[in-house]
Amino acid sequence: MMKVVFMGTPDFSVPILRMIHEEGYEVLAVVTQPDRPVGRKRVLTPPPVKAEALRLGLPVIQPEKLRGSQELEEIIALAPDIIITAAYGQILPKVLLDAPPLGCINVHASLLPKYRGGAPIHQAILDGEKTTGVTIMYMAEKLDAGDIISQREIAIEESDNTGILFDKLSTIGRDLLKETLPAIIAGTNERIIQDEEQATFAHNISRDQERIHWEKDARAVFNQVRGLSPWPVAYTTLQGENVKIWSAKMGNTSSNGEPGQVVNINKTSFEVSTGNGTIEILDLQPAGKKRMTAEEYLRGTGSKLSIGDQFE
Repeated sequence: MMKVVFMGTPDFSVPILRMIHEEGYEVLAVVTQPDRPVGRKRVLTPPPVKAEALRLGLPVIQPEKLRGSQELEEIIALAPDIIITAAYGQILPKVLLDAPPLGCINVHASLLPKYRGGAPIHQAILDGEKTTGVTIMYMAEKLDAGDIISQREIAIEESDNTGILFDKLSTIGRDLLKETLPAIIAGTNERIIQDEEQATFAHNISRDQERIHWEKDARAVFNQVRGLSPWPVAYTTLQGENVKIWSAKMGNTSSNGEPGQVVNINKTSFEVSTGNGTIEILDLQPAGKKRMTAEEYLRGTGSKLSIGDQFE
């Protein structure tokens, strides 16, 4: 029976952990990030992988920082045959990478060498990519630079946002890992060296990336809104107050309005001009309010919104 240590944190990782357990591999421990305060009330909340591990009756290890920790020594002492990671959220030190005889395997949500780093799904949508996928790879000391074992590509649909694509790629990652593990165990898997000249990076989303720059064209703004939904959510300002834009679509109004200017209002939505074209706002969240549809907004908080009003 192959002995596994699994390392992961968000919802993306949960189906992968579940598959490993259901396939009968011996999961010695599940390593995940510490519980964090969530929401306005700052309720201490376990990461999704911890909740799933406890449901499955698996031991959980939660180091604040892996490198140099007592928990690192505990993981090595478990003597796993393989370590499998999926969106764990910390760099693995070399002593851990070298420990398991079958190596450390990562399920990464991009078609490497494109989009190495912590936000590959966000960045693929932000960049207007038409395809993305999942890579099963060996981990190396350099970020997401290890040899490729297997890959699977999918189309990015116009209706996809980051949340939807996370779910799709999580399922694909689960299935691809299930298919690939027997070859890794047998030592018959492929091992393809990444082309460093083709490498691109998807760093964690910055606050500036969250702000809508209306001077960009409509397609870029549309990709920004869906690329940052449902987290961390794109935002703009109206009369000095932040407004989060949860959902939008490409507009149809021909407008010579200034970037950020409201150019059309109907019962269920409104359109804002960009550097080229318009964006139709469908769901938003004014400062201090809950998320609401544009129709709800126009009936209430935004009832005084007028053509010519300016988002900044």
